[in-house]
Amino acid sequence: MPTPIVIVSDALPGDTVAPLKAACDVRQIDGRDRQALLAALPEADALIVRSGTRVDAEVLERATRLRVVARAGVGLDNVDTATARALGVTVVNAPDANSVSVAELTVSLVVASVRHLQEAGRSLRAGEWRRSDFAGTELSGRTAGIVGFGRVGRQVARRLAAFDMRILVHDPYADTLADDVHATGLDELLAAADVVTLHLPRTPTTTGLIGARELRLMKPTAHLVNTARGGIVDESALYRALCAGTLAGAALDVFATEPPGASPLLDLPNVVAVPHLGASTAEAQLRAGHEAVRKVLAELAPLLAPAPTTV
Repeated sequence: MPTPIVIVSDALPGDTVAPLKAACDVRQIDGRDRQALLAALPEADALIVRSGTRVDAEVLERATRLRVVARAGVGLDNVDTATARALGVTVVNAPDANSVSVAELTVSLVVASVRHLQEAGRSLRAGEWRRSDFAGTELSGRTAGIVGFGRVGRQVARRLAAFDMRILVHDPYADTLADDVHATGLDELLAAADVVTLHLPRTPTTTGLIGARELRLMKPTAHLVNTARGGIVDESALYRALCAGTLAGAALDVFATEPPGASPLLDLPNVVAVPHLGASTAEAQLRAGHEAVRKVLAELAPLLAPAPTTV
């Protein structure tokens, strides 16, 4: 039986590919090199990617032997799942790998936004000492609104509850809620919350979910945090709200276009911005790599030679 060929087109951390190398022919390429990717695909039985490789219809149609595409991460924005499904290619990801890392970053951004930490740091580095200009607010006794109560949303709720915050949740698909959180409609959540955090995928339904109307519902003292996906927030509407003072601040890990280039949001003093760091921890990357490899091996099991038996 021929040895299955696995293309790894984005670097995986540590020794996560070791189990693959023991059972398969592993070929590592740079998935950002389109021609190299397309040239490698006709022989591939499996493809493992992170965020650097775009798995579109052309890629999938070129890979005529492909059984599985594995995303070593949570989101599948860079994988054409509809075409994969039509071609009979299984798509898997690592939904549990990043939850803690994203939740911890979310809480960090909440604190940074309400305490003006990024702008205060810029001021200090410019030789200024403007302590009175950066007075913030405490989280204790305030209300957090969590939009999306999946793996990350639940982790965020636990951590913000430890700040003695009241937790409101909006997620029409959540089956169960913790005892100390309160489910409500999106409009009601936006109107009541002092901090709103977003934890849902970008889909046709959620794209532009937070637009001008929704931002007008929020308190002028409120802060919006997005560590989910760019495009869920209408960035033009957010810019206008922040400039007009109808929203106190925003903290963004994700953008509609990445990198965001000369986004005017980056020039605002009441915006905390980081370059999509939610999953950027050593622990999350290892978990994602191990989970992707495990799922690929499971999908390729029919092609793998059985282990020799001893008598």
